[in-house]
Amino acid sequence: MAKIHERRRSPSSELMASDFVSFDADRGELTTRYTPPPSFASPRGAVQGGLIAGFLDEVMGGALLAVTEARFGTAEQRLPLNLDMNLTYLRMVPMETVTAKGRVLKLGKRVAFLEGELFDKDGNLLARATSSAIPTPLPEKGD
Repeated sequence: MAKIHERRRSPSSELMASDFVSFDADRGELTTRYTPPPSFASPRGAVQGGLIAGFLDEVMGGALLAVTEARFGTAEQRLPLNLDMNLTYLRMVPMETVTAKGRVLKLGKRVAFLEGELFDKDGNLLARATSSAIPTPLPEKGD
């Protein structure tokens, strides 16, 4: 499953040093690891908050891509367009490899409801996000 992650990586996923781990089609859950580069450090020495949002945004969007591919076989025509995102920071995110889990809570006719969580190496929850997104067509080149 989740063949989309084997074929294509976005420039942002490369920037965030993400690695696909697994996709559980039954749960609609994608697992990804991120190894933040030194440039992601805040003055406190942890990952900067906006970049944490990027980790969670990507894993939630990736879960939607994987679920739509598994259900419809057309994930490449159904890229997520966020309507909103709510993020809660629970602990500072260390400058070390972290694990993100993104899942599709509900896939409606027009809107998908998503959830993401970020964990440290010991399994402690660092941050949690929810989002609603519209699966949209892939933009044509030149748009």
